[in-house]
Amino acid sequence: MEGWFANIDWAEIGQASLDTLLMLGGSLLASVVLGLPLGVLLFLTGKRQLLDQPVVYAALSFVVNVLRSVPFIILLIVMIPFTVLLVGTSLGVAGAIPPLVIGTAPFFARLVESALREVDRGIIEASQAMGASTRQIVFGALLPEALPGLIAGVTVTAIALVSYTAMAGVIGAGGLGDLAVRFGYQRFQTDVMVVTVVLLLILVQVLQMLGDRLVARFSRR
Repeated sequence: MEGWFANIDWAEIGQASLDTLLMLGGSLLASVVLGLPLGVLLFLTGKRQLLDQPVVYAALSFVVNVLRSVPFIILLIVMIPFTVLLVGTSLGVAGAIPPLVIGTAPFFARLVESALREVDRGIIEASQAMGASTRQIVFGALLPEALPGLIAGVTVTAIALVSYTAMAGVIGAGGLGDLAVRFGYQRFQTDVMVVTVVLLLILVQVLQMLGDRLVARFSRR
């Protein structure tokens, strides 16, 4: 067994796993904080919605589409000067979080918009008939009704972030992706590559199972 994992430094694997979790947690939280209001605004300003504003919707949609269309590996490189200006470094966990957030917040915003569009139109009309304000409709009707879809969106975003954190290892962001690139790929250490891939697969499965449980718990269907 030791011969199979001759190149494995388990302490380094543990630190890399912790770095991946820190990148995932920090960037997911920031993506939700930024993406949720953006998604709500996209929904509200859409056609035949509460704040029907075609120009505003078109501008927001354009920005979201542009950010979503940029390949993440290119976004990592392009954002290096901004990341250094923002956090003082482009390396490590801190240097990975800004591009991770910019790459996933627009993606999550679209998922939020889609989840809100699934809410029964009758609920919105009933709230309007009772004299509810837009704010009251959003927080009292839309978001609670869309909660299962929002949780599913967070789950999808978290899983996408796992792959992004691995990709961030290319520019020295740390984590399991960094180990896979530096040791598994560049030094041809197959055992390191296998261990990092297995750990990433386990993380994805745990996130998916947790997300599915939460969706089932909060679903009213």
